[in-house]
Amino acid sequence: MASQEIEALSSALARLPGLGPRSARRAVLWLVKHREQALPALLEALAAVSETLVECQTCGNVDTSDPCGICTDPRRDARLLCVVEEVADVWALDRARLFAGRYHVLGGRLSALDGIGPEDLGIASLLARVEDGGVDEVVLAMNATLEGQTTAHYLAERLEAFPLRVTQLAHGLPVGGELDYLDDGTLAQALRARRPVG
Repeated sequence: MASQEIEALSSALARLPGLGPRSARRAVLWLVKHREQALPALLEALAAVSETLVECQTCGNVDTSDPCGICTDPRRDARLLCVVEEVADVWALDRARLFAGRYHVLGGRLSALDGIGPEDLGIASLLARVEDGGVDEVVLAMNATLEGQTTAHYLAERLEAFPLRVTQLAHGLPVGGELDYLDDGTLAQALRARRPVG
């Protein structure tokens, strides 16, 4: 049996996404084994983030400054705006370094079952950003779920009033995917999004 403090640390880690009780216990054991080097660095990083973390009032990203580094980067094309559901989506897209514009985080997606309507998301601030001008294209990068696609459709309707191009991420076959292993929804989306060859 571990002490109450070690059990409390293990329980706290187990609440993190992607870590269950067993993974949390392994992480705690590793931290205990490497406590001289790992614990001070981890504690320092956690304290620094805790003191400086803020939500960007422009886009909704999480950073250590407001506005965030993406919003203030002069190399980014302010005419391109990519709308995502969550901060994790910004980080995933930005990690790929394929989008040179700026982002807007909704903070979720529309869901009638969960009681999440347009007023619960960052839709009003998105429309205000577009209304301020300077945006030529809005890319809707919603997840390929029923709620994500409902949100994308709602946003597309709301953005029709503005003189800009509204696009959506393509959905369908993943690179390296084999048809035999894909679910019916992915196959259906791939067939609907088919395009001419050449």
